[in-house]
Amino acid sequence: MNALELEIFNNLFASICEEMGVALCRSSFSPNIKERKDFSCALFDPAGRLIAQAAHIPVHLGSMAYAAAGVVEKFHPGEGDVLIFNDPYEGGTHLPDITVLCAVEHGGRRVGYLANRAHHSDIGGIAAASMPISKHIDEEGLRLAPTSLMEGGRWNESLLEWIRGQVRTPEERDGDLRAQVAALHTGRQRLLEIVGRYGEARVQVAMEDLIAYAERTSRAAIGAVPDGTYVFEDVLDDDGIDPGPFAIKAAVHVNGDALKVDFAGTAPGVRGNVNCPMPVTVSSVYYAIRCLFEKSAIVNHGSFAPVEIDAVEGSLVRAVYPSAVAGGNVETSQRIVDVVFGALHQALPTRIPAASQGTMNNVAIGGFDFLRGRNFAYYETIGGGMGARPHADGLSAVHTHMTNTMNTPAEALEQHYPFRVVQYSIRRGSGGTGRHRGGDGIVREMEVLVGCECTLITERRLYAPYGLNGGRPGKRGRNLHIRKGRSEELGPKVHVLLEPGDRLRIMTPGGGGFGG
Repeated sequence: MNALELEIFNNLFASICEEMGVALCRSSFSPNIKERKDFSCALFDPAGRLIAQAAHIPVHLGSMAYAAAGVVEKFHPGEGDVLIFNDPYEGGTHLPDITVLCAVEHGGRRVGYLANRAHHSDIGGIAAASMPISKHIDEEGLRLAPTSLMEGGRWNESLLEWIRGQVRTPEERDGDLRAQVAALHTGRQRLLEIVGRYGEARVQVAMEDLIAYAERTSRAAIGAVPDGTYVFEDVLDDDGIDPGPFAIKAAVHVNGDALKVDFAGTAPGVRGNVNCPMPVTVSSVYYAIRCLFEKSAIVNHGSFAPVEIDAVEGSLVRAVYPSAVAGGNVETSQRIVDVVFGALHQALPTRIPAASQGTMNNVAIGGFDFLRGRNFAYYETIGGGMGARPHADGLSAVHTHMTNTMNTPAEALEQHYPFRVVQYSIRRGSGGTGRHRGGDGIVREMEVLVGCECTLITERRLYAPYGLNGGRPGKRGRNLHIRKGRSEELGPKVHVLLEPGDRLRIMTPGGGGFGG
C-alpha cells in the first residue's frame, strides 16, 4: 500500500478503538470508569498481534499487546464468544484490571480480535477496593484465568453470579462488565463495516503493511540512539511489609537499530505487593521506548519487534506465583520508566527529561454508606509533577508516564461517595529547581462522613524524584491522617481505619529539575 492508503487504514483502525472507549465510558456504572476513564481498548489481527489502540492507559495497552497472542492461541475463542481474564500470570496486570476479548469473523473467516481492559473498583480480597497491603495474590481478590464470559452469544450467568457473590459492590461490577462487552459489540460492528467496504483481503494487507511500517519507523528511531550500554539504578521506598529500599537496575544496550533492556541486578521479589508481573514490565519498557518515536508515529506490534527485554524470573520485575502484585502494576511500573529514562539520558542528554513524580498515589477507600444505604468502594490515582525537560519546565498537577487517567471531579466524588472534598490544589514549590523547574504536585484533602477503611499505595515518600544535569530533585510526597485537628504522618503504603469526620490529605511529589 502507498502512504496515503496506510494513513487511511491506520485512522480507520484507531477509530474503532476510540469508539469502543466512548461506548464503554458512557455505559459504565462506576465513577472509576465513567469519570476517570481508567480503561483501554485495542484491535488485534487474526494472529493476535496489536494493530491499533486508543490513547488510553499505557500500562494496560502494552500488557494487552504482550498477552493477546498467547491467550487467543491457547483458548481459540469463536464467533459470539467473549473471554474474560485478570490473572497477572496469564496476561493480566493486577486483579482489578479485568480484560474482555472477542473474535470477529466475516464469512466464516477470522478477521481480527477486539479487547478492552478496565479497572474495577472492587474485585474482592481482604480490603475494600481490592488494593490491599497484601503478601499473597489470593488476598487481592478474584483471580480469573481466561474463561468464557459469553459462549455463542449467550452470557455465562453462573460465572456472573459467582463474581457478584464475591465482591463488595455486585451491581456496579455487573454493570461495568456488561458495559465492557457492549463496547466489544460496538467495535465488532465497526470492523465489519470496514471489511464490508474494502474487502477482507484489503484489510488484511493493510494490517500486515502497518506492522511492517511501524517496525521500520521503530528501527529508525532506535538507530538514531548512539550505540553503547547505558546503566541506571533507582529504588522503591518499601513494599508495605518490609522497609526498603528495593533496587531496580537496568542496562540498556543499543546496537544499530535494535535495543535490549536487561534488568540484571534488580532486587529479588519481595513479601509485599510491589512485585511486577512481566507483562507490566514489558509495558513500561515499551512506553519508554515509544517516547523516542515521533509524536505522530504509528504504534502497533511492529513497533517493538526491535526491542528485547530480559529479567530474572522471580525478581521484583518478573513476579511469579503467588507473589502479591497489586502495587507492582501501579508503582513499580513507574519506577521502571524512571530507570529506563535515566539510562537513556546518558545517550540522549538533550532529549530525556528529569524524573516525574514516579508514583500513582493510589487511594482506596470502602465501607458501608449509611447516607445512601449501600456498600461503596472508591479508588483513585492522583496526579503530580512532571519532570523538567531539557528545554522547558515540567507541567504541574498532571498524570505522567504509565497512568493516563482523568481525575474524579469533586462534584462526582461527593455525589457518589460519603466524602467531602476539603482541598484540591496545586502544591506550590514542590517541583525541583534548576534551569528548568520540575512541575508541582497536588494537594488533595478529603473528609469522610462515615466510618470506613483506607489503603494507600504510594511512592516517592522516602526517595525523591531525581533531577538531571544539576537540577534538584522534586519534593517527596506526604500522606497525612487528620483526626480532631491532629495530624499523623502515614507511611508510603498503609491500611488505616477512618472515623466520621477524619480527613485524609495526600500531597503528591513534584518533578525533578533540569540543569544547574
